Amino acid sequence: MNNLIRSILKTAVYFLDQTDRFTSDVRDRVAEGVDRAADRVSDLRKQAEDLYSGEDHTVRNVLTFVAGVGVGIGAAMLFAPASGKEIRSQIGDKVQEIGGRVRERFSTRTSTGTEGR
Repeated sequence: MNNLIRSILKTAVYFLDQTDRFTSDVRDRVAEGVDRAADRVSDLRKQAEDLYSGEDHTVRNVLTFVAGVGVGIGAAMLFAPASGKEIRSQIGDKVQEIGGRVRERFSTRTSTGTEGR
């Protein structure tokens, strides 16, 4: 009977030892994964900080605005009650008008730096 109890206890100790090794391995793998994820998040945060701090994003903002205007014009053309020919004519007239205004504004504002002398 003592040998049976001793064998059962040894088996229980063996299983506990194996479980401890297994959980230790799992714990180590999880810790490594968490460390890698934390490093990656830190790198991404630094990249985001570098992207949005200190740089002038005027070009990006202008391009975003132009893209938004383009999408708006496209949506207006799709949902407009006028025919395609009428819309194209109106758009052409509007582009001509805006182009004329831009030319006028920049032609009167160009300076050589010698005005007023």
